[in-house]
Amino acid sequence: MLAYDYPILGVFWTMLVFFLWVAWLMLLFKVIFDIFRSHDMGGVAKAFWAIFVIVIPWLGVLIYLIVRGPSMQERDATAARAQQEALNTYIRDTAGTGLSTADELAKLADLRTRGVLSDAEFDQHKAKLLA
Repeated sequence: MLAYDYPILGVFWTMLVFFLWVAWLMLLFKVIFDIFRSHDMGGVAKAFWAIFVIVIPWLGVLIYLIVRGPSMQERDATAARAQQEALNTYIRDTAGTGLSTADELAKLADLRTRGVLSDAEFDQHKAKLLA
């Protein structure tokens, strides 16, 4: 074989096979995780797909990607959006709104002096801020 006549080609061939094997394993695990993460399938369907992918991996993964590939991408996008929203909420809650309670009270006092808020409304908002 040509690759073994030239040692550097043997190294490249070995690296190509290794990287293709790693890519295959990543795809296989992604499909298996997607099977169990999917909320639109019942337990029997999940069991069927899992057995199909494990028993006949090449054909099972290929058919799964053909049949459920677009919904797989949608689930990934939905999960990414949910994670980003959770991160944003955590950051907002941890960092606060940026305005201190004193700043908020100063704004309320300014609104009261301009006549926008009555004394009762001012007291109500102040109680909310201080609670």
